[in-house]
Amino acid sequence: MGEKILVVDDEREIADLVAVYLENEDYQVYRFYTAEDALVCIRTEKLDMAILDVMLPGMSGFELCQEIRKKDTYPVIMLTAKDAEIDKINGLTLGADDYITKPFRPLEMVARVKAQLRRYKKYNPASALQEEETLLCHAGLTIDVTSHECTLNGRRLDLTPTEFEILKTLCKRKGKVVSSEELFHEIWKDEYYQKSNNTITVHIRHLREKMGDTAERPKYIHTVWGVGYKIED
Repeated sequence: MGEKILVVDDEREIADLVAVYLENEDYQVYRFYTAEDALVCIRTEKLDMAILDVMLPGMSGFELCQEIRKKDTYPVIMLTAKDAEIDKINGLTLGADDYITKPFRPLEMVARVKAQLRRYKKYNPASALQEEETLLCHAGLTIDVTSHECTLNGRRLDLTPTEFEILKTLCKRKGKVVSSEELFHEIWKDEYYQKSNNTITVHIRHLREKMGDTAERPKYIHTVWGVGYKIED
């Protein structure tokens, strides 16, 4: 069996549909219809990804995402029936890596799952590392590309896969401005992804919070208004 993926949706038809398509791709699916049952799995199983419906009875998908982020950094995709920007921003702020609006095309969902796992698991790491530095350092910030770990002045930063990729990309291009569009291309690489400046903005804000940085007086991530972001050389 392949990677272990948690699927949580109180609409059984949707949960079952997602599970069927993922199992056809040889993923091992843990399927639940309630947040309470899923919470037990989150706390006891070693998972590789979670797909969470936002609107769950009792405990919401946002709260489940928070529980995951207390101890794990594997990718989280949120399912939302609303096309509201606030739902997407809330999910990203709480540590989600992507969101899918219902109704969705199952094959697009599978493509997004593969894209997230591709970054998280670092398929074919040996060939990938030949093309990039394995250790990036800047002003107390250390990014170990091999172990996928990041520390700031000796303190470990618990970053989501998306946050790690953004920070790695900015460090690799230190001194140069990287636009939101370039970040999308570097990180997601998938044409299906709907570009949104708000998505990158939320991830950058989350990164700054974890690093103790600010937009007003940045030490690390600088905003170049109307252009993008950069880490000063």
